Amino acid sequence: MDFEKEFAELKVEAEEIIDNLLEDGSDPDAVYSIEHHFAGDDFAQLEKAAIAAFKLGYDVSDPEEVELEDGQTVFAFDCVVETELDIDTITRDIEALLKMSIEQDVTYDGWGTYFEEDAS
Repeated sequence: MDFEKEFAELKVEAEEIIDNLLEDGSDPDAVYSIEHHFAGDDFAQLEKAAIAAFKLGYDVSDPEEVELEDGQTVFAFDCVVETELDIDTITRDIEALLKMSIEQDVTYDGWGTYFEEDAS
């Protein structure tokens, strides 16, 4: 995997996600739960990645078995970060977690969050 290329693509995607949320009226001042997604075929390897993410200071969900639409089974976990929709903060997390995923030989599967109503 080419880290620089992947990171550049993920940064563009992050900017698009943030722009779309704000254009749709999501609260620019809210604190968001950002969920970074990871997947892999080997449970033990994914569990090692979850431990590595935890050691980096992230809140980590328990790895679990997930059945995909095509019937294939993978294992997955999320890292959850509470933050504002700040591109610099989010891309720092993406960079750290992408590097960790490469080192641990698991797939970083992007991030997501939820629309937050404007409190004003």
